[in-house]
Amino acid sequence: MTGKTMRERMLAGELYIADDPQLGLDDARAQRLTHRINTTDPTDGATQRALLTELLGGYGEGSLIRPPLRCDYGYQTTFGARSFANFGLICNDVATITIGDDVQIGPGVQLLTSTHPLEPGPRRDKWEAAKPIVIGDNVWLGGGVIVCPGVTIGADTVVGAGSVVVRDLPAGVLAVGNPARIVRHLDAGR
Repeated sequence: MTGKTMRERMLAGELYIADDPQLGLDDARAQRLTHRINTTDPTDGATQRALLTELLGGYGEGSLIRPPLRCDYGYQTTFGARSFANFGLICNDVATITIGDDVQIGPGVQLLTSTHPLEPGPRRDKWEAAKPIVIGDNVWLGGGVIVCPGVTIGADTVVGAGSVVVRDLPAGVLAVGNPARIVRHLDAGR
């Protein structure tokens, strides 16, 4: 054992057990803030922005996240400038989730960083870990897309509705399906 707390292990991307008292406080903070976000008058943009700025690790200028929003910790997620997320975004942000500028996220998208051991013993003992997700600038994630742990999606890429992204996608492609596969390269022109 390294002497690290379980929270320190989680933040380092190592196996950990989510019984750390600080993780409990962090989770409670995120649940309180997301509850307030999800129950605030949706036309009260100033309050929504203030709550999202308090919750997230970064919330860019001109961005909008439409409630409901769910996350584990909030501070592990950064949301770039002029980006938009439609209803029902889930940020399982045990590891960092970095969302670039000018990103469009459809309804019901899930960004899932958590992993669990394949071996039954450690899984039964509640060990888990996480791998970061990176969404590049000007990406469009269609409704219902699921992005799995450790995935990076390059700038200007489009992921079709309902796709499950299990491995990295380069910049400037259209990917669809389960698992998501590149079906064509996109013209960089405007």
